[in-house]
Amino acid sequence: MYCLSPNIDLLFTEAGPSHADRVRAAAAAGFTAVEMWGPSGKDLPALRDALQETGLTLTSQLAEPRMQFMVDPDHAPFFEGLEQGVEAARLLGTPRLVVGSGVGFPGAKRQGQLDKLIDIFTQGVAHIAGSGVSLVLEPVNTRVDHPGALLDRTAEAVYIARGVGSPDFGILYDLYHSITEGEDVAAELAAAGDTVHYVQLADAPGRAEPGTGEVDWGLRLRQLRDSGYDGPIGLEYYPSVDSAESTRGIAAIAATA
Repeated sequence: MYCLSPNIDLLFTEAGPSHADRVRAAAAAGFTAVEMWGPSGKDLPALRDALQETGLTLTSQLAEPRMQFMVDPDHAPFFEGLEQGVEAARLLGTPRLVVGSGVGFPGAKRQGQLDKLIDIFTQGVAHIAGSGVSLVLEPVNTRVDHPGALLDRTAEAVYIARGVGSPDFGILYDLYHSITEGEDVAAELAAAGDTVHYVQLADAPGRAEPGTGEVDWGLRLRQLRDSGYDGPIGLEYYPSVDSAESTRGIAAIAATA
């Protein structure tokens, strides 16, 4: 049985603008975990109190700022952001920060760009060593949602994770992004092995709740299980119906996966 983790920036917005109230709504719907995007603009003490009150775990949050690494050759905003992200993560009990590739390094060959990211993220892991917080790198689709992003292939994210070579660094495998890019899910998961440290999903096409698109979620969760992943799964989609109702189908599938 997989632990599903609704994204409180997208789900349970019926509870109002307070993310703390969205945590309570997710708990009332039977969830034991939630995820979110970045901590900026959120009342973190109130969110902490809601998590402690309900017993929910915050499974992931974004590292901020979302970096374009070529802007600052020393990447100082990235490392400063990691420090602030770790501070927020420790307050909220979040075990992982999600990082991205940005648009890359114009003028450099692709292999060199990937190797540059290995260097940056190796430094990032060292920068927050001992914090208890790990980093997960998310490849995203460039066909629909993130045109111009450098990292749009799972295999390249795996290459970077293996290059960093730390138990505190892995990849975020988002089924929606992978499927939208036309990847073979089973093959990607088999090749990724233990570099997959977190998973998210949304249906495709459309990025709404499972059941609105064309994905066979029973098959996909079996493939995920066969790959050896048994961690939490973030629900990062735009619901087309009431949030609690939108989760029922995938919750039933996850309960037997």
